[in-house]
Amino acid sequence: MAVDLYSANTNPEVQEFQRVELSCVIKHTNTDNPRVEWKKIRNGDISYVFFDNIIQGDLKNRAEIKGGISLVIFNASRTDTGRYRCEVAAAEDQKRFSEITINLTVTVKPVVPQCKVPKSVPVGKSAVMHCQEKEGYPSSVYRWYRNGDPLPDDSKSNPKFLNSSFMQNISSGTLVLGSVNKGDIGQYYCIASNAAGSARCEAQLLEVYDINIGGIIGGILVVVLVLVLITVGICCAYRKGYFANSSRSNGQSYKNPSKTDGVNYLRTSDEGDFRHKSSFVI
Repeated sequence: MAVDLYSANTNPEVQEFQRVELSCVIKHTNTDNPRVEWKKIRNGDISYVFFDNIIQGDLKNRAEIKGGISLVIFNASRTDTGRYRCEVAAAEDQKRFSEITINLTVTVKPVVPQCKVPKSVPVGKSAVMHCQEKEGYPSSVYRWYRNGDPLPDDSKSNPKFLNSSFMQNISSGTLVLGSVNKGDIGQYYCIASNAAGSARCEAQLLEVYDINIGGIIGGILVVVLVLVLITVGICCAYRKGYFANSSRSNGQSYKNPSKTDGVNYLRTSDEGDFRHKSSFVI
């Protein structure tokens, strides 16, 4: 005879901080006290969970063995997600070893997502909205709402939104409005959800306004007119010689008077002026 195992649930799911049982039952054995071990496999690493009749690792003080073989985890954490292997060695059986693998998923409820909605967009322009949260496990999917109505992935797929042009990505949480019109005005919010629950952000108002083409053209004409007037004024000033007279007056330099022939000047140490050294020479 051979030792044989089975599990009531090989893919259990539990919300974070809840209790979960990893079922492992000996279906048949001839050995009175078979050796039982539990191992955890996560990201390619193997670690002991139950060895030599003692709970090991990070499950110590929050797990126990039930019925001599099943593993019960209290207060499950997101780090407990992984594959667990129940191994039984029965020395008196013809087939002395058997194992079974259980895939545990600890789900985490999403937190309130961060939503970014532009406050105002001109008619005909595009707009992008973002919704994201990083706590939920498995990863959240996102759904945008406008004035309480859920938006489809593509506006063309629903007759109710034929006057709008948008697409949303439920994996990334991005909503792209292709060509905004007045029908896109409204309160937008996003809901992030997964197997553990959902959470939504506060609604934000998107406004759409018309571009004032006449005002823009008028402003450009005013600027051009001002530049023309400034140019004409400068030309007139040059013609009347205002800039030329100013440059002449500013260009004059002071010239020291030349010495009179036959007169030598001597600067004394006591006086600051020049005095005659000799008389005129005739």
